[in-house]
Amino acid sequence: MRNNLIDRSEALIKIGLVGLLFILASDRIMAQTNPMAQTDGSMSETGKPAAHAGQRPINNLPNPYVTQRNFGSLPDGRSWGSVSAVDIDIDGVHVWAGDRCGNNQCATTPNINPIVKLDPNGRVVKQFGAGQILWPHGIDVDHEGNVWIADSRVARVEEINENPAAANLGSAILKFSADGELLMTIGTPGEIGDPPTHLTDPNDVLIAPNGRIYIAETHTAQFQNEPGPDTKSRITMWEPDGTYIGHFGEYGWDDGEFRSPHGLAMDSQGRLFVADRGNNRIQIFTQEGEWLDTWYQFSRISGIHIDPSNDLLYAIDSESDENYNPGGWRKGLRVGNARNGEVLYFIPEHVSTIRPSGMGGVGAMGEGVTADKDGNIYAGDVGVFKGMTRFVPRLIP
Repeated sequence: MRNNLIDRSEALIKIGLVGLLFILASDRIMAQTNPMAQTDGSMSETGKPAAHAGQRPINNLPNPYVTQRNFGSLPDGRSWGSVSAVDIDIDGVHVWAGDRCGNNQCATTPNINPIVKLDPNGRVVKQFGAGQILWPHGIDVDHEGNVWIADSRVARVEEINENPAAANLGSAILKFSADGELLMTIGTPGEIGDPPTHLTDPNDVLIAPNGRIYIAETHTAQFQNEPGPDTKSRITMWEPDGTYIGHFGEYGWDDGEFRSPHGLAMDSQGRLFVADRGNNRIQIFTQEGEWLDTWYQFSRISGIHIDPSNDLLYAIDSESDENYNPGGWRKGLRVGNARNGEVLYFIPEHVSTIRPSGMGGVGAMGEGVTADKDGNIYAGDVGVFKGMTRFVPRLIP
């Protein structure tokens, strides 16, 4: 059934006008001052790529999904923290998630297992990682069922003061077996730097079908208008045994450059998709790092997932506002076609009466995203909403 979705986008009209009218009626643009804009409203040279300015926001497509907030319950009655790391298990049914230990970090809670595996009913069936992970940010389950975690940052001074062991965690990629055995570490936990011995704030990790490892660095580059000494914004490549191959990309706005590559995915053709969040776009590469294309129509993407069985692309936007994604873009989840770039559906942001997610704008949406074999979408929520949300397809033809 999923395999027919791409070829049937014309059936969107069957969704009906009710949902479309609701989305259009609720389309709101937060009036904020953009520090990167000229007085006439055009973007400065250091603001965003020139191609972004001409992209019309895509906010008004049908939403054929039913939102189920607060998916999953954790052991011992503990509460969810921020979750940006989510991926589907090799069985296509169970979901892996990296919970930031009931808060937004695990540095000071070394007895909590941040990595959990949930069944379709939201029950935890496996957990591990206590005392080994500081800030789970990205996750990938490889074709053998191993669980790879991007532990994105090192500990802060106050965290080390509370738990000295935290000084030896973070800024590394950790490979676990499905049972939680640590099998490989890339980088030097607790330190930042350059390969082959170090990484700098890795955002995500992806394992290609041939076993090659891709790692996206760094996290803070998206907020910088010029690079600093630790602004790497690169994709590093590694052999299956952890041997360093090389890297591609650097800080910048041009095609092939990044301002925080925040998420990674691969389509059925083996093309590597990079969520270049700081530049509000997707970039597409060969597995050797050759630039192929740039897409702006999926907005400011925090997380990206592609179903290789049908090339449905799931792009989740947790940050759009007039400061960081000007032009009327809304937070939400856009579902489209990885083969030709068509955006098919738009799931709008959650209503938030507390504060928006990201840095401003309207409402809240998660950062991590994945989908199971039946097309159910799982989002990892951060900030104002914590935990997970499931989006169930009800009206897709």
